[in-house]
Amino acid sequence: MYVVKPSHYDRLENCCVFNHVILRLLFLFQTDKLQPNKDTVFFRDGVRRIDFVLSYVDDKDGEKKQERRREFEANLEKVGLELETEDKSDSKDQKTYFLKIHAPWDVLATYADVLKIKVPFKESDIPHSHDVPLEWLSQPFRLPEHIMRPQSDYFTYHFDKTKTDFFLINDKDTFFPPSTRNRIVFYILARCPYYKEGRRDKDKTGIKRLLSNGTYTAAFPVHDCRYWKRARDAECESERYNLYKHWAKFLCFYKEQPLNLIRKYYGEKIGIYFAWLGFYTEMLFFAAVMGLICFTYGVLSYDDNISSKEICDANIGGNIVMCPLCDEKCPFWRLNTTCLSSWQSHLFDNEGTVFFAIFMGIWVTLFLEFWKRRQARLEYEWDLVDFEEEQQQLQIRPEFEIRCTNRRLNKITQKTQSLSDIIPGQQLCMCVCSPQISLIVACIIGVIAYRLAVYAAFASIIKDPMRKIQLVGRFITPQLATSVTASCINFVIIMILNFFYERVAIWITDLEIPKTHLEYENRLTMKMFLFQFVNYYSSCFYVAFFKGKFVGYPGNYSYMFGSSTRLRNEECDPGGCLIELTTQLVIVMAGKQLWGNIQEALLPLMRNWWSSRKGRHHPENHYSRWEQDHVLQNFSQLGLFYEYLEMVIQFGFITLFVASFPLAPLLALFNNILEIRVDAWKFTTQFRRPVASKARNIGAWQEILNAVAILSVVTNAFIMAFTSDMIPRMVYLYAYSEKASMKDYVNNSLSIYTISHITSHNIYRDYRYPSGHQNAYARTMQFWHILAAKMAFIIIMEHVVFVVKFFVAWMIPDIPSDVKARIKRERYLIQEYLHNYEVERLKLQLSASFITEPQSEMSLTSDKHEVLSECL
Repeated sequence: MYVVKPSHYDRLENCCVFNHVILRLLFLFQTDKLQPNKDTVFFRDGVRRIDFVLSYVDDKDGEKKQERRREFEANLEKVGLELETEDKSDSKDQKTYFLKIHAPWDVLATYADVLKIKVPFKESDIPHSHDVPLEWLSQPFRLPEHIMRPQSDYFTYHFDKTKTDFFLINDKDTFFPPSTRNRIVFYILARCPYYKEGRRDKDKTGIKRLLSNGTYTAAFPVHDCRYWKRARDAECESERYNLYKHWAKFLCFYKEQPLNLIRKYYGEKIGIYFAWLGFYTEMLFFAAVMGLICFTYGVLSYDDNISSKEICDANIGGNIVMCPLCDEKCPFWRLNTTCLSSWQSHLFDNEGTVFFAIFMGIWVTLFLEFWKRRQARLEYEWDLVDFEEEQQQLQIRPEFEIRCTNRRLNKITQKTQSLSDIIPGQQLCMCVCSPQISLIVACIIGVIAYRLAVYAAFASIIKDPMRKIQLVGRFITPQLATSVTASCINFVIIMILNFFYERVAIWITDLEIPKTHLEYENRLTMKMFLFQFVNYYSSCFYVAFFKGKFVGYPGNYSYMFGSSTRLRNEECDPGGCLIELTTQLVIVMAGKQLWGNIQEALLPLMRNWWSSRKGRHHPENHYSRWEQDHVLQNFSQLGLFYEYLEMVIQFGFITLFVASFPLAPLLALFNNILEIRVDAWKFTTQFRRPVASKARNIGAWQEILNAVAILSVVTNAFIMAFTSDMIPRMVYLYAYSEKASMKDYVNNSLSIYTISHITSHNIYRDYRYPSGHQNAYARTMQFWHILAAKMAFIIIMEHVVFVVKFFVAWMIPDIPSDVKARIKRERYLIQEYLHNYEVERLKLQLSASFITEPQSEMSLTSDKHEVLSECL
């Protein structure tokens, strides 16, 4: 008998536990091998590709929704789509059903023919452009060739279902890329009804309405893999992984963008946006360098600023007593207390600013003209040359087809077509837009009133020698304190108004019922930009062109809302209003960019973390591809609209008011370098895959950019003339200075006002005759000389810049010559190949008919011989 000692018991128990763990791991391994991998883009059979996914849940109103889903899915199957449902028991939340949709070849071929989708029929034999000299210098910025050109170049033509043998169809399952497949499926979903057969209810049509009434909770195409690792399936392209690795990482900020891969994965519309944003950022580099040079000149010429030295001199500025800044509480103050602000003004208000303003007027033209050339090249490379003419009308909005019941006869096609009630919509637009703009103006007036009230308070506190804040008063003037606080309040008001204006603009555009998606986006673009233009730029226009222009003079000051309010109009700092415009521009522009980056990066990240917190630890084979995408944020149809709007508003800041802040292009450059990678990261990691859509250009934004470019020449000319002190300094230097120097300019730019009960004279900033003169307190002749010089400067600058702009636009063709030649060559080859194809097809038909006819004649003759033989 074998006796087991206690130590043997422990060893035996440990051995059993170890064997149990090994067996358990082997069992789990075998189970995982037997279970199908759910992180896939295919149906359960592993053959049919998932082109679209719909999700829904059971709720209290389940019977009605179930009926809608039953009819909708039945109609989808009638169209030819194949469906497969994942039960809620297989989902992580045990509540959500997933309906997977696959479009077979017949459906894809039919709708590719309807949508006139271009497909390849022959590999292109047109060589690429030759290598440029010193190409090795750009190698550090290049991406691998398979990333930059994910597919070969082909000659393409509109798909025709009756000519399938004309196209290069090697495999029907992969002939149409996933972006084209989800575009076709979404076209079907948007127009598929969910009413019973025999009933006609146009309101019950389309996936958008089913999403709005809660029948389905989401509808989206799936990503091809996880963004941080390649797909297990070798047939899956793993393009999302490549985009994240070579494009979305911030460490790739100096690399070029893989535009062809972006276009292949997301569609042409998103590809055009990133192409424009990248080109805009590249052009900002030159403007940023020139602005930095201008700012550096202001820093280097810091010690040569005679006017600031006089203001800061205790014997000059310290002996000049200025008039009170408000009527009641404000004391007299000495000019040298504005020493620091005068030095700050010189950094941005110097001789280099004039050159930079002219340069920016020319830069804008170069940017727009070179973008047209870049856009034309993309149109050719992405098969978008004839898109507007042939395909745009096929993108009729389902809402237009449903809601527009009026019909009229088209005189060209002689067919009846829907007619929208556009006139009432436009009238509504005018009725709603006017109060909205009036609200903005009211907010601006409120901010101005705040500036006037607080300005008096700051002036009474900061300039009061009895107050114990003299240390702060040396660095902060009442004008600066008022400008900073008012700018911050104005920025908060801008953000609040934006929240409401977005919804109002969308509501108005929906009521207008535009016919096509392009019309919808263009109308919404114009409304939103009008709101945003007034909202963002109104405060800058006030500081640049109105502040300090209607002040009056001691004894006859101008008041806002009348003298009874005691709200005296603001005066500019003795150093000029330009530094206050700079402050306003920096706060609004930088604040908007900072807030925009927080919204774009942090909010989607937090929302996705919150929605996926319960299932983010699931193993890959238990967490399906459609579930992973379901917890991501939905990319709405207007997602790109907000991206464009953000950049165009920024474009306005760096062009309309750039004369006041030469470093604005540099700030915009840094922001856009971050913006490209944030948008790329957002698209690849935080958003569901958007439905691919086509666009040949940036749409109405092009016209808006042109309008802003023209307006910027005018605004910068007026800023240099009326906001800057450049013209008064030049007039004094060349017309009034005795030694052709700026000495005594400060004293020359001030006027004297005598107060009877005070023995000394008091100074205010203006060009007026002193008391005792026969024209006491009237404008001096120097004022009119300066005004004439300002008007002459505006006329000369505008004409010079406009002449150069139009000359540059005339010299630079919109379409590069090699692109024109390629387009003509490709069209010629397409016609030649089509002709040869039709000829060969006709020969085959004739030969087939020739073979058939003799055989039928031979059978007739044999029958005749048989009949004759029987008769004989």
